[in-house]
Amino acid sequence: MSSWRSSKARRVLAALLRLGWQSKRQAGTSHRVLERDGWPDFVFAFHDSDEVGPRMLARIAKRTGLKPEDL
Repeated sequence: MSSWRSSKARRVLAALLRLGWQSKRQAGTSHRVLERDGWPDFVFAFHDSDEVGPRMLARIAKRTGLKPEDL
């Protein structure tokens, strides 16, 4: 069983920003390129009201260092 629970994209983005990720650029309304020292750039491609499921959250965590308690 995954320790991740579904969450709104705006909440996930807020957690990433609290972890030190910064918006490098934004293309349109959903694709944001985030940057953080020591990490490769990460494309966050969700609208704010989108629901992000547990499997996608686990994938995001692998590339960004996000943890369930950060949400």
